[in-house]
Amino acid sequence: MDAILKLGTRGSPLALAQAHMVAAALCNAHGWPEAAVEIVTVRTTGDRVQDRPLADIGGKALWTKELETALLDGRIDLAVHSMKDVETARPAGLGIVATLARADVRDRLVANDCDSLAGLPHGARLGTSSPRRAAQVLRARPDLVIVPFRGNVDTRLAKLRDGEADATLLAAAGLDRLGRDGIGHAIAVDDVLPAPAQGAVGIEVRLGDQRTAALVAPVGHAPTFQAIMAERAFLDALAGTCHTPLAALATLNEQVMQLRGEILLPDGSECSSGERLTSVGDAAAAAHDLAAELLGRASPALRALFGS
Repeated sequence: MDAILKLGTRGSPLALAQAHMVAAALCNAHGWPEAAVEIVTVRTTGDRVQDRPLADIGGKALWTKELETALLDGRIDLAVHSMKDVETARPAGLGIVATLARADVRDRLVANDCDSLAGLPHGARLGTSSPRRAAQVLRARPDLVIVPFRGNVDTRLAKLRDGEADATLLAAAGLDRLGRDGIGHAIAVDDVLPAPAQGAVGIEVRLGDQRTAALVAPVGHAPTFQAIMAERAFLDALAGTCHTPLAALATLNEQVMQLRGEILLPDGSECSSGERLTSVGDAAAAAHDLAAELLGRASPALRALFGS
């Protein structure tokens, strides 16, 4: 049969695993055979350039711009993204319309014979290219040495085995989706707050494409969508980029949302953090209010990171 929908994705193992999750959800929701959703692999600049931090060459847009182009010119009907890699400002005519149910939001420490940041040897090298993770690690362990670490999950695990670092942090959700649930030790969110939208898989469509939006709607998980939109509102209020160490996590108890956020200096020497309890309907306003509070308590150096 001809495909009913063309689903675009990056070509990394994790991106493909997430694309297959969305395709399976769509087929299950509509009673379609597997062939009804065609997976179209689109190679992005972020996949091609592996020797430099994304922040140095264009930021998160490098994970998504080729997929967005394919959406806009009609080569694909929907794009699947790791939501923590998606910039808050979307191109005209495109929008995130649904998310799957969120997975584990925590980071995992992967290190030989060590299950916590506190247990790492003095001066150990921790590999990451995430400003958030680097700042949070240095806040807890200023003696550690941060070394640049890019690549997909397997690449980073290989670098660790090759001795390029003594430890690294990886998203638990990604490890689980790749069947690596036994790798590493989860770190509590009280110790390492995750990136905004970590653990969430989003679906982007052309805003005028009502057919695709209607087909996607049954696979969406509203509580996840509401939580990540609050976290992204916090990110947007701070004009956060790949250069800015910040974290956010929203959790829902029925219609009451707890939104936690923090901003940090890159060396971890300062952290401004706080939380809000809000209704889902007021979450965006609460996110902006929390961002303003954290900036108001921050030093001039920390505010300067966020253009304040």
